[in-house]
Parts: sequence; C-alpha cells; structure tokens
Amino acid sequence: MIKNSKGVLTIAERCKNILAANYQCVLNTVKADTKGSKEDIHSSRVKYMFRKGRPYIWIPEDDLHNVNMVMDERGSLAVSSMIPGQLVSLFRSVGKLPSRIALTGDIISIGDDKVQLARDSLQEAIRLEQRVLNQCSYAVSGIFSSSRIKCKTRSSNLQEILDGSDNYTICRFNLRSCTFIDSHGGTHEVDMEEFESSKADPLSPFSETLIDGINQSQARRRALMLFCFVYLNTIARDALMLSADRSGFDVLGKVPSSITKDGFGQYQWKEFRFPLKEEANNIEAFCHSLVEMEEDVLQTVSSYSGLG
Repeated sequence: MIKNSKGVLTIAERCKNILAANYQCVLNTVKADTKGSKEDIHSSRVKYMFRKGRPYIWIPEDDLHNVNMVMDERGSLAVSSMIPGQLVSLFRSVGKLPSRIALTGDIISIGDDKVQLARDSLQEAIRLEQRVLNQCSYAVSGIFSSSRIKCKTRSSNLQEILDGSDNYTICRFNLRSCTFIDSHGGTHEVDMEEFESSKADPLSPFSETLIDGINQSQARRRALMLFCFVYLNTIARDALMLSADRSGFDVLGKVPSSITKDGFGQYQWKEFRFPLKEEANNIEAFCHSLVEMEEDVLQTVSSYSGLG
C-alpha cells in the first residue's frame, strides 16, 4: 500500500494547500515617493483570505503599502506552511525552514462598493469552517481538543479581522508567478496553468490544529513510529506528523543514520510519505482512515510477537 506513487501531491497542489491553510503572509511592495517608484522594498505581515483561487489581502489603513500600490501595483507575497510550535522548534534544531511559496503579481484595491461583500464572504467562510468543526464526531473533536490552546484554527484567526476596531484596505492579488521553496531551500517554479487548475485540499483550513492534536498524543506518535516500521521497514526512535491532506500525510521520523567508532548510533530526522487507501474528502474521513491504519499496524506487530 505504501510503496506506490499514489497519494503524492503535485507542486501546484502543495502551493494551493499552503495558501488555503494559512491566513497571514508577508506582503512586499516597492517604496514610492513624489518622484515615483523606487527599488527599495517595504515589507510587513498582513492577513488574507484565499477565495476562488486568489488571495484577498487585508492591509491596515496606516500601512505604507497603501501609498506604494498607488504608484506601483507590483507586489509579492511570501506564505509559509502552517507548522505547529513543536515542529517549529524541531525545524530550528536541524537547520530547516518550513516549506513556503513566493507569489508575484499586482495588488488591486477592490473599491469601497465591494468592501461589505468581501466582509460577508469572509464571514461566510468562517461560518462554514465552524460548522464543520461543530459537526465533528467525538473522536475527531478529541484530536482537536488535544491541540495546545495557542494553536487556533484558521477561522478563529480570521475572525479577529471582523471583531477588531482596525480599518483595512481590501485588495485582490492578481497572480503572475508562483515559486515553491522546499524545506531544504530548493526552489521550484510552478506552471501557472497547472496552479489555476489545481484545487485546494478540504483539510487545509484545519491542518495546523489537526496535526498539533495528533502530535500532542503520545499514543498516536507511537503509531507513527509503527507506520515507519511496518510499511517502510524503518525503525524510528520518535515520529511527528508534518502535514496532512486528502491523499495522505507526511511524517518526520527520527531514524538511525550511522554508527560511530565507539559503537553509539547517530540519528537524523527524515521525512516519509504515507498515502491513504482512499482519498479523504473531509477531516472525518481522514481521521477514520488514520484509525484504520493504526489498527492495521497494531495487528501486524501483534502477529510478529505471537500475540495476535
């Protein structure tokens, strides 16, 4: 089941998933003065909503971007994968960065007549995500409740835009190019036709909380270690879920790398991909498939030990 190519996402799909999972980005615009645009860059962190394949950016009213984009519409966005705190610390310890994307395009204000429509669209997106969470089974709710308090859902973070007293300029970001940067720093240009045709994963808005809830459970982390052993014949000393999508999930496993002269083993963190038997079109289906895999490996290990 694990050794085929089924369940491997394309680069375009990974980019769409990063955009759909996150809610904030670093926006870069060309600084402007009375003589026009210069080559100096102004950068700041802003919030956005990903709708119909395009980011809609909420720029604070007092941000210099508002002046810059009048003189020069060009801009770029940097969006990172949603990595829960425990994984952030691990990435730093091994000198890696979360996978991320860089987008270039034009920043266009939607105009005062469409502001309320944008706010209504944002409210509707938040409402739909909350409805999914409210209708989850007890098992799925248990995973979400295991997540640390600081790890909020995307909808909770977006709600702060509507509840706060700050004023914003709402802009759409018309994409021209997309570059995927992997955790090793390698860059991959994405074909824009493929990007436009690919669809965001239905798990993306909930992925950070889902992953953190799984990683907070010692029992589930032991199951990830068993996945490495049973499906890949690899002994992992520890394991954490890195990402989750409708086709499968990625795991970081702490596996042997070499034996030193004094006989002690060295370990390294290595990424593994585990596809699902069937695509999961919602978080309920994903968690059900995960439980099935956990039961499968426990039964396999029990048969090895003669307990099955």
